[in-house]
Amino acid sequence: MRIRRILAAVIATAALAGLGLTGAATASAATQGAPSYVTPSECKQGGGTADLANNLCKGGRHNGEQID
Repeated sequence: MRIRRILAAVIATAALAGLGLTGAATASAATQGAPSYVTPSECKQGGGTADLANNLCKGGRHNGEQID
């Protein structure tokens, strides 16, 4: 009987900890949506081409990011 209570408490604690982790993951995923800016040299170093007419990096690691 005592083991069942302890086991239930452990399972409940693990479930609540899991909810806390998913909340933290959601919060960090929301911050990733912020726009990022790269310099023309960072764009070129990443293998892209700086399109200064549209202020965008074309191709490479920073493809589609705005140029600052």
